[in-house]
Amino acid sequence: MELIERYLQSVKFWLPKQQKDDIIAELSADIYAQVEERETALDRKLTDAEVEELLRQRGHPLLVANRFLPQESLIGPVLFPIYRFVLKIFAYGYLLPSVLVWVGLMTFSSSYRIEHTHPSWFTAFASLFSYLWFTTFLAVGAVTLAFAILERMHARIHFFDRWSPRKLPPVRNPNLIPRSTSSFELAVNLIFFAWWAVYFHSPEVQISSELRLSFHSQWLWLFWSYLLLALVNASLAGLNLMYPFWTALRATLRLLSDGAGAAIFCWLMQANLLAGIAAVNLSAQQSIAMTQAINDWMSRLFPASIVIGLIVVATDAYRIVRLKSASRTVS
Repeated sequence: MELIERYLQSVKFWLPKQQKDDIIAELSADIYAQVEERETALDRKLTDAEVEELLRQRGHPLLVANRFLPQESLIGPVLFPIYRFVLKIFAYGYLLPSVLVWVGLMTFSSSYRIEHTHPSWFTAFASLFSYLWFTTFLAVGAVTLAFAILERMHARIHFFDRWSPRKLPPVRNPNLIPRSTSSFELAVNLIFFAWWAVYFHSPEVQISSELRLSFHSQWLWLFWSYLLLALVNASLAGLNLMYPFWTALRATLRLLSDGAGAAIFCWLMQANLLAGIAAVNLSAQQSIAMTQAINDWMSRLFPASIVIGLIVVATDAYRIVRLKSASRTVS
């Protein structure tokens, strides 16, 4: 039948050269068998319209040919979840913090805001967008190229075939607190407690025989706050060392402790506590300039400290939500 031969010819055009004849022979036999089956059921020859409808049900020649072609993609289904995970790390670990820091600096640092909005706010947003777009283009391009190369290598060397179930990581318990982590936290907080109590109990801090720092009177408030916070954190770490599983109460205490620590640190960044620096061969004028520079740089880091503090508090809050939802599931 002419319609069938024309159909087979159109399909053949899109097939790879080495497989054309075999595929067309298989497809031709299938189509003619279907025609013969319908003619037997109808007890007559099919009309051209009926043959046309049969071929239409088969689908467009290009789509039919595509079913016989090897499925190719830049990054295959095996590596695509890993590729997507890497892009998420880049987005949440770099792009989002960059935007948050920029927003923080624009909000809380008048010098940064004036410097970057001197022509106009539109120029500031355009500069941010240009930076993010260029960085994203380079990062996504590099990651995509790396995974495309890995996809070709994977198809040749089959490195996913060489694995053992015994080498898979153990089942992770999100409520387990590693004793190594608790031991490290306990040691760090105790060392900090002793060091802080011995060397920073006065607004006049003698770093060495050649260097002395002077702080404003608010320093004593900061001193006692951090001393108490170190004691609380050390106690909590010791409790976690004895009972290495998170509970709602201890998770809440950690949230309050980290929240207080973040708030104190943010206050420190913009409080301008440093009053003076005394050092050998450092003139009074140089001391004033250096003190002002340190206070200015700490003020500039204030937005970044807010972002970091919010991330820490959000992580602690998520732990509490996870514990409560898990307890509801068990009950």
